[in-house]
Amino acid sequence: MGWWQVNADTLARSRFVLSPLAETFASLKLLHAGAGAHPGERDWLRAHLPGYRARLAADPVTGLLVRAGLGRDWIADFLTPTPRDGESFAEGVARVGSVRPEDARAHLALSLAGPLPAELERDDLPERAAGLLRYVWEETVRPDWDRRRRVLEADVVARTVQVSRSGWAAVLDSLRPGTRWLGESRFQVNRHEYPPREISGAELVFVPVTPKTGWVSWEEGRERYAVVYPCTGVLAEQHGRRAVPSALGPLLGAARAGVLVLLGAPMSTTQLVAVTGQGLGSVGRHLRVLLDAGLVERRRAGRSVLYVRTGAGDVLVEAGRG
Repeated sequence: MGWWQVNADTLARSRFVLSPLAETFASLKLLHAGAGAHPGERDWLRAHLPGYRARLAADPVTGLLVRAGLGRDWIADFLTPTPRDGESFAEGVARVGSVRPEDARAHLALSLAGPLPAELERDDLPERAAGLLRYVWEETVRPDWDRRRRVLEADVVARTVQVSRSGWAAVLDSLRPGTRWLGESRFQVNRHEYPPREISGAELVFVPVTPKTGWVSWEEGRERYAVVYPCTGVLAEQHGRRAVPSALGPLLGAARAGVLVLLGAPMSTTQLVAVTGQGLGSVGRHLRVLLDAGLVERRRAGRSVLYVRTGAGDVLVEAGRG
């Protein structure tokens, strides 16, 4: 297993960061795999996979680059620069394109665990990788980025609440398969076998993405480390699964019905604001009406107040779908 030595001060200074580039690379991984983890991902793939495959068919060198870079056990490092707080997609992808060609080839050889194919012995690999990421961003991520950002912000809210309520160990255990707090200042970051890394005193960020994937990255010599993880399933699935039933909108109003549909799993007011894009006052009014009608109930979890549908609310949503 791979683990990092992390002291209490490093964890205390760590933070959550949103990254358009990480979201785009996660989407590239999903396109490469071609199989979704839930209905929302499968809907997204049906819309975008044909165009992606056509692009690679027209550019076999870049297709080979993607297959080599994603590898089986290790991602080529130059494809996943460590996210920086507030960095735009353009700024992030520029870092991919500016990698030295010899470094890109070395990273690809590592991900392949062997020699590079002759077709990849060339100097334009960083530019090709950046060009493909720009395509994935422009065609498949950017049109939906505002919504994705709200989902990611909601996940950060949920994780921050979890830190205050249960501590960092609980958060690290739940980030993604393979991560867990081992005790004695050791954080297991994945199940791969490689030497432990001492990162006490380094900058550590946690980066959510909506596709069900994750990875780790770091910048040698700069002491910056990142753990990229899939955001909470109930939030990630909003992209294609939680449409408001057509019969429910006229009854409650589209915005209020949308809140009721989302509350199939407990969510806080702040999460609802982030996911729906509605204002705090509007969400609060919807919740009051739904509470008074007995369609949702309130539960306290530590310092947080969570809302969830009641049995009556479930029946109403299901009837609307029928």
